[in-house]
Amino acid sequence: MREMLTLEAFEEASEIVKKVTANTKLIPSGYFSAQSGNKVFLKPENMQVTGAYKIRGAYYKISTMTEEDRRKGLITASAGNHAQGVAYAASQYGCKAIIVMPTTTPLIKVNRTRGYGAEVILKGDVYDESCEYALQLAKEKGYTFVHPFDDPTVATGQGTIMMEIFQDLPLVEYVLVPVGGGGLATGVSTLAKHLNPGIKVIAVEPAGAACLSASLDAGKPVTLDAVSTIADGTAVKTPGEKIFPYLQQNIDEVITVSDDELIVAFLDMVENHKMIVENSGLLTVAALKHLKVKDKRVACVLSGGNMDVITMASVVQHGLIQRDRIFTFSVMLPDKPGELVRVASIIAENQGNVIRLDHNQFVSTDRNAAVKLTITLEAFGTEHKQKILDAIRNAGYTMALEEAVL
Repeated sequence: MREMLTLEAFEEASEIVKKVTANTKLIPSGYFSAQSGNKVFLKPENMQVTGAYKIRGAYYKISTMTEEDRRKGLITASAGNHAQGVAYAASQYGCKAIIVMPTTTPLIKVNRTRGYGAEVILKGDVYDESCEYALQLAKEKGYTFVHPFDDPTVATGQGTIMMEIFQDLPLVEYVLVPVGGGGLATGVSTLAKHLNPGIKVIAVEPAGAACLSASLDAGKPVTLDAVSTIADGTAVKTPGEKIFPYLQQNIDEVITVSDDELIVAFLDMVENHKMIVENSGLLTVAALKHLKVKDKRVACVLSGGNMDVITMASVVQHGLIQRDRIFTFSVMLPDKPGELVRVASIIAENQGNVIRLDHNQFVSTDRNAAVKLTITLEAFGTEHKQKILDAIRNAGYTMALEEAVL
């Protein structure tokens, strides 16, 4: 069997995955270039058939198996992208696929995985419990287990992304890659160093699940006590043990970003590139503002775009609030006719758009002294918000900012 993570293996994998992958050409980003001071290019893996890069590693892994291993059936554990990648890849090879998913997995992801022909078993509240059960079934039934990230063969398949980046942009200087368990970062960084040791590869992880940073500091894989991040695809407690040495050797820097930064990045991506990218996939563009270099050619891997509509709506709402495009404030009014109309007129004159209004006459026992009017407004941004607030304050009203509520 061919040794994995060699240049020859990456070349082989790059040809094999072309059978199932879309040609996700680099997209120059004028917006993110202007924001960061670098020449930014996006690698849109959210445009793959399964909505994420995971199809690469799954398909290449299955291609290296013997017919006997395929006949046994494949099994894995995943709550999302890896599940769909394995299910789709298995369908292309005519293999039976069993996917163990946490009971909390959104129904749309369960149905998509089943739609690719896989058998789905809901077991465990979190990924770790699902994985334990999948390994147990593999042992009992003789299934072939396909690990989501801690497998050099899977990592080699994921690294084919770097081959395509290099073909599109031979003079690339920096590559930003999301990291959870480390399979994608291992493949991309290892191939980058094969192709040009001068390419800097920066791994980006969520601040609430920074297991790679902790492990690199410790010099060995460590397990976080807990993870908490909206980037569910990279919410991993422990990086892969088998691939960790490659991460140690080939990752030049790790950047962590907060959930708030991911929310802003989602709005930026939708408004400027008209693309839906999941929170884990946005790690790389959110990290651009943390780069200490300028005028460099930077490729950002957008690892996936599988986001359910409810999550999307929540992210948009919070993003608008963060950008001061939605805000809530309260005004104390005398309880007499015409005051509500007066405030509304001030808002209209300053081009504010009322989204929600609550007129509370019972905030004080002396209704003649004060009635509380709570208003949620849409504005163009921070300057416009301040202009509206100043106009109301200058009209003599007592007012206070409130937590924005939609």
